[in-house]
Amino acid sequence: MEQEVYVTEAGLKQLKERLDFLKKVRRPEVSEKIGIARDYGDLSENAEYVAAKDEQGQVEGEIAELEEKVRLAKVINKKNIDTSKVSLGCSVKVLDTSFNEELEYKIVGSTESDPANGLLSNQSPAGKALLGGKVGDVVSYKSGAGMITMKILKIRA
Repeated sequence: MEQEVYVTEAGLKQLKERLDFLKKVRRPEVSEKIGIARDYGDLSENAEYVAAKDEQGQVEGEIAELEEKVRLAKVINKKNIDTSKVSLGCSVKVLDTSFNEELEYKIVGSTESDPANGLLSNQSPAGKALLGGKVGDVVSYKSGAGMITMKILKIRA
């Protein structure tokens, strides 16, 4: 069964832009590299040709992956976000009780995840712990640093 890829409108736009770049810019560049390397002669001992073919495989693999993500994309509609509990697309302010520090995260699909910039995947341990939580709830999850406990302070779309 195919799994939906949850993205924001901005995230879907980024996926499509990256896909467009790969198809219109990178694919022709790599194709040109292959053609130039082919002109060097014997392909069995042609390092440039082998490298260009490897690069082509990487580009084509990324194109296929992005096409699949775009095909399976389910856009998180900001208007439909239920702020009575933590859900995909919402922002949540929490108190990290271990460090007595307030943090704010946006819960996004794994494609847009960027924890350093406050974008938590719904599939990450922290994202899973927060999902469904309500203001005032205390949630915990295990990380590489041990158990992390957070109190949900505010939820907004």
